[in-house]
Amino acid sequence: MLIGKVADITGVDSQTIRFYERQGLLPAPLRKPNGYRSYDATAIGRLQFVRAAQAAGLTLAEIANILHLRDAGQTPCTHVSLLLDRKLDDVRARQRELATLAAELEQLIDASRDLDPRNCADADICHIIAAPRRAEQEI
Repeated sequence: MLIGKVADITGVDSQTIRFYERQGLLPAPLRKPNGYRSYDATAIGRLQFVRAAQAAGLTLAEIANILHLRDAGQTPCTHVSLLLDRKLDDVRARQRELATLAAELEQLIDASRDLDPRNCADADICHIIAAPRRAEQEI
């Protein structure tokens, strides 16, 4: 089938399909005598896998490694499970960072309610987010 049909079936646009080919995520398709790419049904499954893996947070490099394992005849499930464990750890760490940021933003917002804009010095730019004046205070 032609690239447009594959794009319609998978929801992956033709430029992205060509990019995946260049990155080795899709094997080079057969070419018709007119030069058009001709894909078989395995390309659809592979593209659907790539999209599902991306949705799970995997990078294209990680996806390529999984596909290479499968292409070499290995079952990549253990490898995928380890990758997903690491992704989950990363997500949880990012959630903690975001919670800390949210608390800091709440403190700034609360503090801003008591500040008078007339007291904002030019050097502060904005005293809601003013740098600490340790050096100036020590002088």
